[in-house]
Amino acid sequence: MEIKSGSNTLLKDIAYEKIKLGIIEDLYQPGYFLSEKKLVEELEMSKTPIKSAIDRLESEGFVTVSSKRGIIIKDLSIDRINDIYNLRIALETFNCKQIYHRITSNELEEIKTNLNKMADTVNELNVKQFAQVDHEFHRIISHIAGNQEIQHILLNYHDHLYRITLRHLNKEPKRMHKFYEDHIVMYDQLKNHDQECIESMRKHLDESKQLLFR
Repeated sequence: MEIKSGSNTLLKDIAYEKIKLGIIEDLYQPGYFLSEKKLVEELEMSKTPIKSAIDRLESEGFVTVSSKRGIIIKDLSIDRINDIYNLRIALETFNCKQIYHRITSNELEEIKTNLNKMADTVNELNVKQFAQVDHEFHRIISHIAGNQEIQHILLNYHDHLYRITLRHLNKEPKRMHKFYEDHIVMYDQLKNHDQECIESMRKHLDESKQLLFR
């Protein structure tokens, strides 16, 4: 991405995305002290867009800024991960309840396209790509359900969930096979207008949560 000099809005957005990516991909690990000076050197920017980016990341729960200790990379607590997954279970099972009886052939085709991409990433054990396609699967179902507020809530948690998924799968890449199989089951149930997809989604998310705590 090209950085255009003189555009503070663009620079602060670029700084935000680059620092956030470093956090999500554990380049900057939890507890890591990140200095403003280091970011100025790494990103080749002035302090102004970097400070704006840090303020935004702090509001989203990625960092804590201390006047004495500097910028500290935050991790999600076990309690917060548990709460996020329980919220997902409530919202995403509701999504399945809304769509299983009315999903269209075009919508099923969109899910099938996603599953084809997922199969490729599983075969390659490509963790980063799988994490993206995995979250895309859940976004497609949410989009089909059509509840704007649920979509907004899940979007707000997307980056934190992506961070959790990456760390989780980097430890055990072969777990991708199980997640993919779960998605295939839900697709088949949706295709057959089978309400068991609701329970399959609940079980899929609950088991994913339990794996995080092992």
